Order: sequence, then structure tokens, then C-alpha cells
Amino acid sequence: MRSTTRRGFLFGAGAGTIGLASGLAGGLALANDAEATAADIGFCADMSTHHIQAMAMCQRVLGRDTGDPVQAAAAEVLQTQSIEVGTMRAWLTDWGESTEAPDTVMAWMGMNFGAGIPAADMQGLASDEEMRALSLAEGIDQGRLWLDLMRAHHYGGVHMASAAVELASTEKVRRLAGVQVQVQTYEIEQYDLLLATDYA
Repeated sequence: MRSTTRRGFLFGAGAGTIGLASGLAGGLALANDAEATAADIGFCADMSTHHIQAMAMCQRVLGRDTGDPVQAAAAEVLQTQSIEVGTMRAWLTDWGESTEAPDTVMAWMGMNFGAGIPAADMQGLASDEEMRALSLAEGIDQGRLWLDLMRAHHYGGVHMASAAVELASTEKVRRLAGVQVQVQTYEIEQYDLLLATDYA
């Protein structure tokens, strides 16, 4: 009964997120906006790379016996972040920028990142060993590992998106980043709840 309630929570959050992402992909992509700067371009390139690993995490658990709450959460993340990657790559294309995964990331954030850091060191990314462990785990253990890894992944995403809210020049990028902060913060709270109960 408790799992069903949390599953509904997660599905409800996902429906709202998908709607927001779809709106961004449609209306905002055509909006008359300020010229994109290094922050807009860097954020879209870096967050797309970040999202792609989250999507790979979801693909490793979907259809597996991880428990319904993780199945629901992974389906949400996969669908929402797929939409967002498509949106950010469309913007990059419109700006005449590459959609290839960058080797160096975070330079647009300034602060302690200087000329940037290797993409593999991006905050929140799981290591190759952690991704292998996720693939090999089974049952509730796999569900628990997915929650742990996605929780850390979202913390990195929130950090990056919060910077974009402050640094990006275009309204559409700031708005997408703001949605990501709100949604991923909420999802972290849900993962914490699951880790304290069903997956403790």
C-alpha cells in the first residue's frame, strides 16, 4: 500500500515534468530571445552529456525486478530527460554549435572550473565501475543502487542548472534550467523517502 502511494507520487511528478519539457521544446524554441552566450551553449552541451548517462542508468533497470517505485521513477527520468536532450540539441543546432559530447566541461560556470574539467569528472556522473555494478545487480539491490546513483547524479544536475539560471542570457535556457532545479530537487526528496523505507 505504501509503495502504491509513492508510485503515484512519482508518476504525478513525471507527468508535470514531461508537460513542461514539451512546452519548452515547442514554444520556446521559436521564441525571439537574446543571443546565446558561452553560458547558454556550455550548459546545453554539458547538461545533454549529463542527461545521457542518466538515460543509460534508466535503461539498465527498466523491465527488471527492481520494485515498482524504481520502475516508475526510471521511466519518468528516461522520458523527461530524452525530451530535454532533444530540446537542448535543437538549440545548439540553431546556434550553429556542435551537438557532440564535449571532452571538457564546466568552463562556462567560472568559479573553480577555470578552463574546464574532463567530462568524466563532471559532478554527479557515475564511474564506469558503478555503471557496471548497476548492470550486474539484481532485484531490490539493483533498485537501491539505482536510487543511490541517480540521487548523486541529480545533485550534480541541480548544481549545474542552478548556475545556468544565474549565468545564461537566453530566457529559454534559464527557464529550462529552473524547471530542472525544481524537478530534480523534488525527485531527490522522493529517492530519499524510498531509500528510507522500501529500499532501506
